[in-house]
Amino acid sequence: MKKNKVFIKLSLSFLLLAGLMGACKDDFLELDPIGSYTEAGITNLKGAEGMLIAAYAALDGRPETQLTGSTNWVVGSVAADDANKGTEPSDFNSINDTELYLQLPSAQPAADKWRGVVDGIGMTNQVLRTLNLATDIPDADRARIEGETRFLRAFYHMEGKKVFNMGFPWIPEEADSTENYKAIKNQVDIWPLIEADFKFAYDNLPGKQAQKGRANKWAAGAFLGKAMLFQGKHAEALAIFNDVMANGTNAQGQKYALNANYGDNFRIATKNSAETIFAVQYTNKDGAGNNANANYENNLNFPHGSGDKPGGCCGFFQPSQAFVNSFITDANGLPIANPLIENGITSDRLLTSAQPFTPYAGTVDPRLDHSVGRRGVQYLDWGPHPGRDWIRDVSNGGPYSPKKNVHTRAELTAGQAGTGDWGQPANALSFPLMRYSDLMLMAAEAEAQTGGLTNALNLVNTIRERAANAASVVKNPDGTPAANYKVGLYTAFGSKEEALNAIMKERQLELGMEGHRKFDLVRYGIADVMLNAYVNFEKNYIPKFVNAKFTKDQDEYQPVPTNVIQTSRLADGTFNLKQNPGY
Repeated sequence: MKKNKVFIKLSLSFLLLAGLMGACKDDFLELDPIGSYTEAGITNLKGAEGMLIAAYAALDGRPETQLTGSTNWVVGSVAADDANKGTEPSDFNSINDTELYLQLPSAQPAADKWRGVVDGIGMTNQVLRTLNLATDIPDADRARIEGETRFLRAFYHMEGKKVFNMGFPWIPEEADSTENYKAIKNQVDIWPLIEADFKFAYDNLPGKQAQKGRANKWAAGAFLGKAMLFQGKHAEALAIFNDVMANGTNAQGQKYALNANYGDNFRIATKNSAETIFAVQYTNKDGAGNNANANYENNLNFPHGSGDKPGGCCGFFQPSQAFVNSFITDANGLPIANPLIENGITSDRLLTSAQPFTPYAGTVDPRLDHSVGRRGVQYLDWGPHPGRDWIRDVSNGGPYSPKKNVHTRAELTAGQAGTGDWGQPANALSFPLMRYSDLMLMAAEAEAQTGGLTNALNLVNTIRERAANAASVVKNPDGTPAANYKVGLYTAFGSKEEALNAIMKERQLELGMEGHRKFDLVRYGIADVMLNAYVNFEKNYIPKFVNAKFTKDQDEYQPVPTNVIQTSRLADGTFNLKQNPGY
């Protein structure tokens, strides 16, 4: 890998090396052998840098499953009201129960997510152990490597905390044997340790990095603030957010700012922009076999079918009707109060592309058509979306297609997209784990919680102004708007509750289908109310939701996988790892 290249996801051969050096196997506690690599051969600057790259590569999860990475398209979006699990019910059916709040401790999505974060943590801990042994690493490099490593370790632990809450333990640096792992206990608050790692990274990382994909000081600060916000430490989080907004830059040294065009966050030519705080990095046709460094975790989530269209597989990630309706705006260009209405945006889902159809004529936020492919509206540069012709099973997933992770025809022609080893779509579009707009909305939330209603209003309106400007309008090939777009600004927030409701709505519109939604609803304490209203609405369109019910104080979090608990069994028959409530 040349040092002047964009920092990219590691090749499969290096992932194998990483696994040999401390990541955990499927059973969580069973460690891989060290193999033929000697301690002296890797306890040096080159070895530490290589293992650090492996720790970054874990952001995309394991190459054999699309559920171990950091996009959270299942546990964050399909398990919320953003999206439905598409395709036929029998295909990848382990996702069905997670979608319908029927998940069991043996469910694959929870087990895969657990494996993914534990893999990442194992790799970071190996880097830290190597740093302790290496003697040839200059102080500046040592501080940077430790800062990046502890940033990643905190990130992976926070992923586990968001998904499993008290069920996910802290995995210490010293855990390098099966007995060490068996000694680990959960049901302990790990937020202080997550904060400490992010704080170390915030204090020790440089503002500018050699490669675009590396975490820098300001990414660490942004995630430190997020960790505080999740704990309700609003004043402390706000102080960090204000520092990042005033002084923060991306890894290239560009000051954080919103892109003029909302859609530029989801294009290959403009990835790692001034709006990018931290992202999973992908590349295409870089010499790795079968485009192994492309966006593997998202390769099931393209429009389905053959012909002149992006991808050809697989339609697992389909926008919900409730999500689509959320973009309807009122006479003032503001979100309507209740999007769960029967006369919302329609698609005539049962019609083929050859049958006449009149698209919705009411006003909508243009972020709808940056996020969703809907019948009759321009789909990137592929022409109007044909509706059910791009859908595997309309009755199971609905008539809409995802858009944010999909490449354009021009990107395909330019060689920035292609196919993987079994013909699945593959592209170089990075996935944003935090964008500047996300940070601004978290800052607005902290402002509202601490009495800064005017500041909260200004932050929300700045994001809405970007959505409203001409650059963000989705256009037809002739330059005309693709729909009837209208976005207005809030005039005032009369109370904290009004502000928080507006901020939550803005997060839904701005960050939809980016894996945040369920965690936001849980953090707000409204997941049961919102998601039961959602399934009661969505079942009018998707029959499977008749079986769905969100159970408060259980379904906020995923169950600890059965095999994980079993492998924590001690000699006396007790288990150090306990199950989450309700399972």
